[in-house]
Amino acid sequence: MPELCRFYGIVIRMYFSDHGPPHFHALYGDQEALVEIDSLAVFQGRLSSRAKSLVIEWASLHQEELRTAWERASRLEPPGKIAPLE
Repeated sequence: MPELCRFYGIVIRMYFSDHGPPHFHALYGDQEALVEIDSLAVFQGRLSSRAKSLVIEWASLHQEELRTAWERASRLEPPGKIAPLE
């Protein structure tokens, strides 16, 4: 699963040819959540409130890039990298 970004101990990944809705995986320690790109809602799994807040902040800044990454990954192309939250 390609890694899109890493910041504050959070890893953002996206599977090739994954199921809908368009989403990404956010991992923090032993926690994992699937976050829908359009709504930025967690629809599976969980993260601590602090990690979730950081993930949503990052995703809101990079929503269009996440959509593009999803399109690439669904075509089995490398989704690329996205800048971290600073």
